Amino acid sequence: MNKAIFVDRDGTLIIEPPIEENEQVDSLEKLQFVPGAISGMKSIINLGYDIVMASNQDGLGTDSFPEETFWPAHNKMIQTLEGEGVKFDDYLIDRTFPSDNAPTRKPGIGMFGKYLNGDYDLSSSFVIGDRDTDRQLADNLGATFLKIDSDKPAESWERAVEQIRLSTRRASVIRKSSETDIKVVIDLDGKGENHVDSGLKFLDHMLTQLIHHGGISLVAQCKGDLEVDEHHSMEDLGIAIGEALKNALGDKRGIARYGFALPMDESRALVLLDFGGRSELVWDVEFTREYVGDVPTEMFKHFFKSLSASAQCNIYVQAKGENNHHIAEAVFKAFARSIKQAVKRETFDYSLPSSKGIL
Repeated sequence: MNKAIFVDRDGTLIIEPPIEENEQVDSLEKLQFVPGAISGMKSIINLGYDIVMASNQDGLGTDSFPEETFWPAHNKMIQTLEGEGVKFDDYLIDRTFPSDNAPTRKPGIGMFGKYLNGDYDLSSSFVIGDRDTDRQLADNLGATFLKIDSDKPAESWERAVEQIRLSTRRASVIRKSSETDIKVVIDLDGKGENHVDSGLKFLDHMLTQLIHHGGISLVAQCKGDLEVDEHHSMEDLGIAIGEALKNALGDKRGIARYGFALPMDESRALVLLDFGGRSELVWDVEFTREYVGDVPTEMFKHFFKSLSASAQCNIYVQAKGENNHHIAEAVFKAFARSIKQAVKRETFDYSLPSSKGIL
C-alpha cells in the first residue's frame, strides 16, 4: 500500500507572520523558511512516501487575501524547495475561514478524499505540523503526528526525520510451504518485539545472538517437518530472514554497508558482510562434530547460503577453534555485529554507499 507524509505549510515549512501582520505570507518580504525545514524535507524524499502539502489559507481569493498576494511568495517557496531536490506529489489548500466550519478545513479530512479510498496505509503515514489542529488531523486520519516546535524548530525537524526514517526499517515475511510454516519480523533499529522459536533449540540459541549483538528486533517462528530432518527448517528460515533483511533495508540510502570480527574463548570468527545487491557465500569453517545440540553442523553453511541469496548480500565467514559450540556461536555473534555495523544509518545522510549510484 502507498504511504504519505502530509506537511503543513505556515509555521512548519515557512515562518508564520505575527497576528499584527494578519498571519499571512502575502509578500516576498515575509517569506522565510523555518530553521531545519529544508534539510528535513530533503531527508524524507525518496523514502517511499507521497509528499503532500496540506494547508489552511484563510479566505484565499477573497478581498481579505487576494490571490495575487499569495502566489508569488508561495511559488518562490516551491521553487526554492525544488532547487534543493524537494518536490511535492500533491498540494491540498483549503480557502475557507474558521467560521465557515467547512469539512475541508483542517483538522477536517474533507480535502483528503484521495487518501481515504483504501489505497493508502494511513497508519504508516505521518502528519508534520506545528499546531494542535495538525495533531487532530493526524488523529482523524489515523496517522502519526510529528510536531515542529516553534521554540526549537531545527531540533524538531531532526527528530521528525529520524522517526520517519527509522520507521521504514521494519519488514515481515510469511513463508508457507508443504515443508515449513514461517513468520519472520525484523526491525533494524531494535524497536520491535523479540521471539525466537525455530523448533531447534540450538538454532534458537544462535538466532538470539542476532538480537543481543546485532541491535535488531527479531521474531523468527518456524513449524517445520523435523520428523524428516532439519534441512527444510534451516534452509527456509535462512531464506525468510534474508528476505526480511533485504526488505527492511529498503533503498539502502545512508547505510554503512559493510561489516566485523570477534574472538570467543579459544575460538575466533571473521565475518565480512556487504549489502551490495549481489549474493555470494565464502565459507571457511571447520567443525569436528556432526551435531551441536540438535543442529547438524553441516546445516550452518546452508543456512547462511540461503540467507545470502535472499538478502542479496555477500557473506565471508572464517572461523577456527576447538569447541564446536564456541565456533558456531562466534560465527553468529560476528554475523550479528556485522549486521549492526552494516545497517547503521546517519539521519541526514541519504546517499547510496556505491560509486555506481545503485545497490
